[in-house]
Amino acid sequence: MAEFEEIINTRRSIREYADRDVSDDDILKILKAGMQAPGSRLGAEPWEFVVVKDKETLAKLGEIKPRVTNAPVAIVLVANIERSFYKAVWQQDMGAACENMLLEAVNLGLGGLWNGVAPEEERMEAIGKIIGIDDIADLKPFSIVTIGYPADGWENKFMDKFDEERIHYEKY
Repeated sequence: MAEFEEIINTRRSIREYADRDVSDDDILKILKAGMQAPGSRLGAEPWEFVVVKDKETLAKLGEIKPRVTNAPVAIVLVANIERSFYKAVWQQDMGAACENMLLEAVNLGLGGLWNGVAPEEERMEAIGKIIGIDDIADLKPFSIVTIGYPADGWENKFMDKFDEERIHYEKY
């Protein structure tokens, strides 16, 4: 298990994966990490997850989000608006779950990519249809997280993004 600071500092977007399966145990750990994210109200977290490993389904998702096609596993994060406490800010809850999942992937020696879906309605509807959601009024596809072992050259590694000029105290 990696140290937290190392996980934060080395997580990066992994766009290519080795031809190697991700274990069901690791997928479950990633899902649990997503569900541990803080929500806008305890017990009212909107997240639900659709785990996709079927190559045909990955290819269909890849027609909309190309980086999904060659991933060993994709997890579609779906916001269940009925479960959300603050109906207008569900994206924030989903974003917290998404990042938790990506950090857990690094912790497990895997890599991941946050493929944005929301707020583009047409894209949300198309992805929804692929995973069995016919109406996105209450079930909204938010993102697709691809997970896998990074391909050579795509390893998680430190990239210094710190920029002191972007820090402001008290006022902008």
